[in-house]
Amino acid sequence: MKSMTAVVTQLSNRKGRRNIQVLLRLTGVFVLLVLAFSILFHYIMALEGRYYSWITGLYWTMVVMSTLGFGDITFMGDLGRFFSVIVLLSGTIFMLILLPFTFIQFFFLPWMDAQAAARAPRSLPPTARGHVVLTGLGPIETSLIRKLKQSNVPYVVVVPELPDALQLHDQGYRVMLGQLDDPETYRQVRVDQAALVATTLSDTANTNVAFTVREISETVPIVATASRTPSVDILELAGCNRVIQLAEMLGGLLARRVLGRDAKSHVVGEFDDLLIAEAVAAGTPMVGRTLREIRLREHANASVIGVWNRGRFENAGPETKIQATTVLLLAGSRAQLDDYDSLFCIYRQTEKPVVVIGGGRVGRSVARALKEQGIDSRIVERNPQEVRDSATYVVGDAAEYAVLQRAGLEESSSVVVTTSDDDMNVYLTIYCRRLRPDIQILGRATQERNISTLHRAGADFVLSYASTGANVIFNLLQRMDTLMLAEGLNVFRLPLPPAMAGRSLVELAIRQETGCNVIAVSRDGALEINPDATRPLPADGDIYVVGDAESEARFLQGYPAL
Repeated sequence: MKSMTAVVTQLSNRKGRRNIQVLLRLTGVFVLLVLAFSILFHYIMALEGRYYSWITGLYWTMVVMSTLGFGDITFMGDLGRFFSVIVLLSGTIFMLILLPFTFIQFFFLPWMDAQAAARAPRSLPPTARGHVVLTGLGPIETSLIRKLKQSNVPYVVVVPELPDALQLHDQGYRVMLGQLDDPETYRQVRVDQAALVATTLSDTANTNVAFTVREISETVPIVATASRTPSVDILELAGCNRVIQLAEMLGGLLARRVLGRDAKSHVVGEFDDLLIAEAVAAGTPMVGRTLREIRLREHANASVIGVWNRGRFENAGPETKIQATTVLLLAGSRAQLDDYDSLFCIYRQTEKPVVVIGGGRVGRSVARALKEQGIDSRIVERNPQEVRDSATYVVGDAAEYAVLQRAGLEESSSVVVTTSDDDMNVYLTIYCRRLRPDIQILGRATQERNISTLHRAGADFVLSYASTGANVIFNLLQRMDTLMLAEGLNVFRLPLPPAMAGRSLVELAIRQETGCNVIAVSRDGALEINPDATRPLPADGDIYVVGDAESEARFLQGYPAL
């Protein structure tokens, strides 16, 4: 069926018709030549006194022209032999050179191109609805597509160039061929029936995309990225509903993860009254004891929902043992976290600046966010032209020990590696971990494939452009809010799935079946943190769940939302 469609497509365009005409003309010349040679065969044979049927004449012509030369019919005189040479040379030129070349050049290759083009459609069916339109395939889109597939949300990637579209199609992506600045592209992609448009190109290209989409639909949500702050207002004027400044967002998230100045809790995310916080255990009486022995809920009513050990997350249980390298993941209200802080705020005080390696947009964003928290920082930057304030910058190569000494690495509690080169980030992470085995290292990754490498290099926490942007876009799609704690670990809020209504957490055994942990339940508008596991869950409430990517997938598969 696809082959017939490709042939029809080839014949319907002007170039295809011209190619077919050239092939037919050459074929016609070949047929006339065969007929002429067959007639001359009979004439010369008659001169030699021999007579054959017309089919024999055609047979002889084809055998000689194809260079098979069976030798069963031959001329006896020189005239006939000279004629045979002419027929043989003509056959060599036509049958072995011209016809194959013409067939391949003017029919076979265009037919193959038409078949390839059929794999990259130029429109979606009129029934397409609720899909996500993407304007390219980068790290953010790749991460987002995984989430969309997990939630069974359709998507399409609009690609301007056919070779790129075919390559993505062969890799398993759903693509559509079209120019991003052409309104007809968005008509064919059924943008008025789409759930969302996401564009992560340059600021100017994103502006053009948003403005062009608004020509077709005034209601479809548009999400765009912006690399410069002045571009935010322009993108919103062009029609974007949400503009993401990934550098600012990533820097703020990394800054919130800085620990070690004291043993107090540090809030890393919040859902209304539910706060998610982290606290270091080093230097406190908790080290070497289990959570059962510590009895933290009795003293502060704060719940330990998990622990970090050198970048590895584990769900917390009564027998979880606290080590010197452990970071506690806490869930509670502001009052509960204040109770926790009153118990542990006296431990591990330090006022040394945080070291930020890399003075680019992400590094500067980290420093600004730390300053808002009242935390001093020192930015290590190799390029003197990037220095904004000589008092807070250390100019030099972070791979040199003397430079890190001047930045205060030996006394600092945390170092944040923010360069845009993943190879360099791995290099510096290994170096910093060797120099300071006890320091907290936070890393930034551009490509998701380097996240595990950075963890192996010694990073305690790693955040990437891809996951940060994908989470923001996905949150706009679903009624499920997601808070990214680290790569692969999320806290998400969603309406209570029907399969859970009226049943208790003990009965459901969610943690044992899925690996997720329910940390709060909304009942009658009131938030119940650390819910009673024996009480039935309300049908009209929301639940707050923490889990890694695999656990989240198992949970959503076992308990689909409305």
